[in-house]
Amino acid sequence: MVIKYHSHIGEAAYADLKRLLLDESVSQIRGAPTLVTVKSRRFWYDKYRVGNSHKQRYIGPDTPEFRSRIDLVKELKAKAEERKKERTRLIRILRAEGYASVDRVTGSLLDAFAKTGVFRLGGTLIGTVAFKLYECELGVSIGFDRMAQTGDIDIGSFERLSFAINDTVETPLSEVFGELDFQPQPSLEKTAIWRWAQSAAGTQVEFLMPAHKEETVRSLPALGVSALALRHLDYLLENPIKVAALYRSGVLVQIPRPEAYAIHKLIVAERRRGGPDALKSRKDRMQAEFLIEVLAELRPDELYFAYNDALKRGERWQEQILKSLERLPATAKILSDLSK
Repeated sequence: MVIKYHSHIGEAAYADLKRLLLDESVSQIRGAPTLVTVKSRRFWYDKYRVGNSHKQRYIGPDTPEFRSRIDLVKELKAKAEERKKERTRLIRILRAEGYASVDRVTGSLLDAFAKTGVFRLGGTLIGTVAFKLYECELGVSIGFDRMAQTGDIDIGSFERLSFAINDTVETPLSEVFGELDFQPQPSLEKTAIWRWAQSAAGTQVEFLMPAHKEETVRSLPALGVSALALRHLDYLLENPIKVAALYRSGVLVQIPRPEAYAIHKLIVAERRRGGPDALKSRKDRMQAEFLIEVLAELRPDELYFAYNDALKRGERWQEQILKSLERLPATAKILSDLSK
């Protein structure tokens, strides 16, 4: 496989765009940033006053990078308009450099989700839309064939995080979907809605969470929706990263680490093989094959640790990964060579 990398100009423009979007997210703090410890985990909240009431809004986990931005809140607020103009300029550069934008329907959804707090509250894009966004994050050209989408947008989140942060989306997602002409899709549990679809564009949105026992539909209080619990998602959702989607002046979203996405796709491909999702299984293997080759060049240590972490999670994990790799001998060799 020949890997085509984007130019240094594009990589620099993307790095600046993501930095400006991260600055923008902090500049929206309304009151006093406050550090709160919840069951040994540290979270930041924006505590502010509305009339005679005290409110608090979850703004993110405690990290050195986040703390450094909080120290600059006043300065960041004063430069909001300047940042927006610069982001628009950077988007133009990235498009000229050949970076792919998200389509109108996907972009409008991501923008609406970002504004109401889906990604701020732990929502993580985990499907093909996430794969597409690795083009910017890794600085590689993915190409049309690998980017071909099914029209599905999958969002995963941890149930325990949803309860721990004690916050909810600012606009109910049922209203967001209604404004964008999405309709709830029926399920066996009539009161538990975890899928929405827009027939005109053929787009479907699904909410998912890790399953520790049965793969059932459960509640995600922070997002105000239900979600289908699936196995192996905990591995995929651990330590997600913020990335920029190329839509309008940029949208800050959350996706899995690329190395976790790649290894997870090996597992998913094996689970889907031979069933009604056989076509998706081939797409999963293609995405895993591509990312593993790129990461072996750009981030070999991260790939090595992600691969070994997955293998150590039990015999069933090992079985599904190794069976999937039997169909990808070149990819299996790359992963084997990482330990040499």
